[in-house]
Order: sequence, then structure tokens, then C-alpha cells
Amino acid sequence: MEDKRELKEEKKWWKTCIENMGNWLANKNKDEWLKDMRGNLSLAATIITTMTFQTAINPPGGVRPATETGHVKCTPTVEGDPCPGEAVLAVVFPDVYIRFLLSNTICFVSSLAVCLLLVSGFPLNHRFFTWLLSIGTCITMTSLTVTYMIGAEMVTPYPVWYTTDTMFNKVIYIWFSLLGLVTLVLCLRLFVWIFTKCIDKRKP
Repeated sequence: MEDKRELKEEKKWWKTCIENMGNWLANKNKDEWLKDMRGNLSLAATIITTMTFQTAINPPGGVRPATETGHVKCTPTVEGDPCPGEAVLAVVFPDVYIRFLLSNTICFVSSLAVCLLLVSGFPLNHRFFTWLLSIGTCITMTSLTVTYMIGAEMVTPYPVWYTTDTMFNKVIYIWFSLLGLVTLVLCLRLFVWIFTKCIDKRKP
């Protein structure tokens, strides 16, 4: 009997901790917060989508222009010169440019996904869709940060970049630490919500 009583008390203690954590992580004015978040996220996602699209078609370093005569025919050369309209830095720094293009594409697609979720009609007051929006925004901001870092590295002369490399590394570490903290809080919210729902379903 005592073992069963202790087991019940232990379960009740864990349940109380989960409920307290859920109350602490919950938003006080949820309706107003959702309304403000929807407008702010829509604006931010639209701006980021426009920025990343423009960066893809007009990359750092520019593109090779056509000749003065307007001749745009591309003749392959041994040196690997870019054709008219192609990115110059894609030839100068091919490996770095691939990373730049990849991070920019991730940022573009994730911002489009956030816009799609906002206009899809899904209930934003549902905890799971709110979590999806928040995670999508974190991915968008992170890939935007990486895109900026790689783009700045490609267009900055090496002596100047070398002197500021330590500062950029510190900024990146701070950003990823903040991102990890936000992601942890978001995942805790989702876990507490799922755990609370499971407990409520087991109640007679």
C-alpha cells in the first residue's frame, strides 16, 4: 500500500511540475499575441523573400555584362570566364559561392513556407501550427545570417576580412546560442502541450 501511495505521489509531483512549466511558458494574452505575430511575420517573411530573390538574380560581385556591341554569345574558355549574365564570384570562389547559394535558397524557401502557412487558413491558435511558424522563422533568420556572412566574406578583401574574422565568429556564436535557447523554449512548449493533452485524455 505504501509503495502504491508513493508511486501516486510521484506521478502527481511530475504532473504538477509539467503543469507549472506549461503555465510559465504560456502566453498571457494569446489572442493579441497571435494577431500581432501574424501581421509581423507576414511582413518580415515578405521582405526576406524579396531580399533573397533579388540576391539570387543579382549576387554579390555582380554579373558579367554583355560586350559593348551587345554581343552576348558565350564561348567556353580554358580560364573558365563567366558568360554574360553569370555571376563573377561563382568563377572566382566556386566553393564559397555554392554555400552562399545554398543558404540563400534555404532562406528563400523557408520564408515562402512561412508565408504559405500564414495564408493557408490553418488555425494559428493551435499550438502545433504556432510551433511550425516559429521554427520556420528561426530557420529563415539563421539561413539569412549565414547568407550575409558568406556574402560579406566573398566581397571583402582578405586583409580586411582577416582583421574582423574574430568579431564575426563571436557574433555567430552569440547568434547560435540565442537560437538554441529559443528553439529549446519552443520545443519545451510543444512537449508540455502534448504531455498535458495526453494526461487530460487519460482522465476519466
